[in-house]
Amino acid sequence: MALNYKKTFEQDVFAKNNGIELVEAAPGYAQAQMEVSSTHYNSVGIVHGGALFTLADFAFAVASNSHGRVALAIDAEISFFKATTKGTLTATATEIALNGKLGTYLVEITNEANEPIAHFKGTVYRKKDQVLFEES
Repeated sequence: MALNYKKTFEQDVFAKNNGIELVEAAPGYAQAQMEVSSTHYNSVGIVHGGALFTLADFAFAVASNSHGRVALAIDAEISFFKATTKGTLTATATEIALNGKLGTYLVEITNEANEPIAHFKGTVYRKKDQVLFEES
């Protein structure tokens, strides 16, 4: 039986309220999408940096917790490359290092034309507590 990551992470109310959906997840990997709407705009009419950070952070959370141990961010940074105002944004999180207590992940945010919008790097502390996944 496969683990049902989607069912577990759909419980993230903050991501859901920001229009973020989990597309795919596997151990050390996640992809999430957000359809841009006017609720994501800042005062100059482009997607708010906080909305981009939230999208990246969600993909980061799914990838880092996908091994079944509770993983909590201890460091995160983001660089913005291109402003955007419409379309679907995709955040792809990939694990680059993992040991007993720490994990580090890169998240690339792209637009529908696969152009880079932002780059996020985060590190988690891996607790001994378990994430409970449903089997599908």
